[in-house]
Amino acid sequence: MRRNWGQSGLVAVVMALGLAAPASAAPVDTYSTELLHFSVRTGPDRATPCTIVGQLYRPAGLSPSRRAPAVLTTNGFGGSYTTQAPIARYLATQGYVVLAYSGLGFGGSACPITLDDPDVDGVAASQLIDYLGGRTGIAYTDAALRRPAPALDVVTHDDVDHSGRRRADDPRVGMVGGSYGGGIQFATAAVDPRLDTIVPQITWNDLSYSLAPNATSTFSGVSTRVSGSAKIVYAAGLFVDGVTNPGRAGYLSDPARITPCPNFTVTQCTTFAEGATVGQFSPAGVAHLRHASVSSYIDRIHIPVLLEQGQRDTLFDLNEAVATYQALRARGVPTSMIWQQWGHSGGPAPGEYDRAHPDRTTQYEVGRTLDWLDHHLKGLDVDTGPQFAYFRNWVPYTGIATPAYASDSYPVGTTSSFRLSAGQGLLDGAIVAAGAPARPGGATIRTPLLGGRTQTGPYDDAPDSGKPVRQDPGTYARWDTAPRTTPLDVVGIPTMRLRLRALGQPLVFAKIYDVAPDGSADLINGLVSPIRVADPTEPVTVTLSGLVHRFAVGHRLRVEIAGGDQSFRTGLQGQPVTILSGPDTSLTLPVTSG
Repeated sequence: MRRNWGQSGLVAVVMALGLAAPASAAPVDTYSTELLHFSVRTGPDRATPCTIVGQLYRPAGLSPSRRAPAVLTTNGFGGSYTTQAPIARYLATQGYVVLAYSGLGFGGSACPITLDDPDVDGVAASQLIDYLGGRTGIAYTDAALRRPAPALDVVTHDDVDHSGRRRADDPRVGMVGGSYGGGIQFATAAVDPRLDTIVPQITWNDLSYSLAPNATSTFSGVSTRVSGSAKIVYAAGLFVDGVTNPGRAGYLSDPARITPCPNFTVTQCTTFAEGATVGQFSPAGVAHLRHASVSSYIDRIHIPVLLEQGQRDTLFDLNEAVATYQALRARGVPTSMIWQQWGHSGGPAPGEYDRAHPDRTTQYEVGRTLDWLDHHLKGLDVDTGPQFAYFRNWVPYTGIATPAYASDSYPVGTTSSFRLSAGQGLLDGAIVAAGAPARPGGATIRTPLLGGRTQTGPYDDAPDSGKPVRQDPGTYARWDTAPRTTPLDVVGIPTMRLRLRALGQPLVFAKIYDVAPDGSADLINGLVSPIRVADPTEPVTVTLSGLVHRFAVGHRLRVEIAGGDQSFRTGLQGQPVTILSGPDTSLTLPVTSG
């Protein structure tokens, strides 16, 4: 098994074992492509047949005596193997054999969507690794599966897999991809010890948190004992994408996907329905979503991981990457983490990453990814970068975004504590230093009946749309700091300690704003943290969504607690909720300056 080999050491071992030497690290000018169809069997007992479509990219000049490592990649939700073409082409020019494929349920591949379940999607991807390792009887050159493809004999092989087993079909292979194409990497690593490294972008740790987060009742990572509030905008988009993706031709060729839940399993339809109607998931729904989440099988991940997560991501927030990162590193798994600017709810900064035209020389993340692959797959003695790096949008630069990235280990900086102090009226509370007097009091807000709206404005999937925000009076309370006299840089995951008075299990929403000197307020990266309180008679520890943000001189930090948010399915029971202020409430910020 290779871990941190230099180039000379790798070549020596390869020669000693009589294996083909790896291809040169130098870029290649040309590559060939081939459309392939794969016959796989999935499920815990591999009883379900599925077909997969994919494109093979083969660098020029490879042969059984001149081999190269491989990269497996698949689409984000709603995409296909064609959406991976830009990165596949680029990796081929960098000397990698690449197989880009459509995940199950998408882009011409059969069988229903199972949310990257390791027992289904992971097992399917494992059989594609069989093909990359030289096995026959899996790949075909026609959709009818009548013309077998020849054995692939140009991929570098390993002597043993990561469980120590010697196999004839063990390719040196990594995986890249984002979102849904990131979750599959963990699922595959959990079931196949031949996979050597993964680079998941903007993906999840626990889908039950991703789709119905709760900022309290946390018991591990981001997982909570009480389901939070369903993200109805994202859930609706995912459901529509999944149902419509096969198209008429897809459903006609695979009628079993039509009923009882089009292109999804019955359990998934039930879970989506729970979120849409009652606003949270049942224990069965939570269990189903967690089964398809790395949080439930993190102990089966043993290979190097480069996590890339977005600061502007309201679907899979930074907290999810932190949960995965800390769990892996606690077990000694080589893991690094990048917090880039872009995610599901905002695009890249210049010089970070260009999906259509990736280039390691001009884009920070592409460079980090290629260095990681070159080190762990080609065995080159290259620096894989810092353990943790984060993008600072207040740092000016031109060209590649490297100057805007700070390098450190996680967590960074120190913590600063504040108190919530009541004001004279309902909405004019203050955030004061921990040692300053905090005025006790209570702000009572109204939560909507039957999931009604309390505001209009941008939805969480497009928070920068420029739509004006209007909130109903009496449905929110807020606390502000004094205007900053020096910049305050917050990097990490803020927390709060709140006290509420309400009946049942009240649901409220916490938000952090940057308030400019002119009074305009910006909800930072569109991030909203639902708080569903199991026992309002006890103090509540709240873990807000992580952020990287500079509060400039003259700006104020605002905490707002709202009774509803239009991007979430709010509570069914409308009621007044009182948020208490005073010495026993707190806001804790991870800061690097200020």
